[in-house]
Amino acid sequence: MFERYAASREPAVREELAERFLPLARSIARRFTGPFVEDEDLVQVASVGLLHAIERYDPALGTAFSSFAVPTIAGTVRRHLRDHTWAVRPPRDLQERALSVRKHAGAMAAAIGRPPTASELAADLGMDLESVVEALHGMASRRAVSLSLPIETGDDGSRTLGDTLGAHDPALSRAEDAITIERMVADLPAREREIIRLRFEEDLTQAEIGERVGLSQMHVSRILRAVLRDLGVRASRVASCL
Repeated sequence: MFERYAASREPAVREELAERFLPLARSIARRFTGPFVEDEDLVQVASVGLLHAIERYDPALGTAFSSFAVPTIAGTVRRHLRDHTWAVRPPRDLQERALSVRKHAGAMAAAIGRPPTASELAADLGMDLESVVEALHGMASRRAVSLSLPIETGDDGSRTLGDTLGAHDPALSRAEDAITIERMVADLPAREREIIRLRFEEDLTQAEIGERVGLSQMHVSRILRAVLRDLGVRASRVASCL
């Protein structure tokens, strides 16, 4: 049949070959089943890999089809898992390492009767502990968590994960501005600092400030304009550095 398909490329022959070797594709798909993918999805992907193997197989080379097809089908499934089952896609080397560590952790758990520690995995795999821990954390990227996930249930209903996220608070910007201004004002000479305090903390008029510090209202006005202009220039310099 393979020789016939290689010569004719008849779709009917390809379909018959695919049907005959579908159990092989299913068995390979079962190797990759896990909590993050549907079994039937993997079978579909493995079936696509089987079709690729049928198209590329050359019976004239004398190699058994199964020997040629297994790595082709497995590679197709691995690429699918790498490209389509991660909510957040880490670098490819981390993805492959994470899958390898997860598979090895499952085998170790079955052998020792409990989940292995990261140190045990590192020793068994011949990897450094940091790489194993990074791979275990990388597995968390495979599935996103809904912000609607309930985390508490009280008298007033369920509290969701989204309720714990912060929101933009304009008061934070005002507080930062107040701290910045306070630091800049602290660098002013004592007289200018006192005039600023009387104007903006005690809300006095320029004439009232003049009576307090022994200056004319016009002199106070000039000082305020000069100080505020200087503070504005400083604030612009600070903002340009952020």
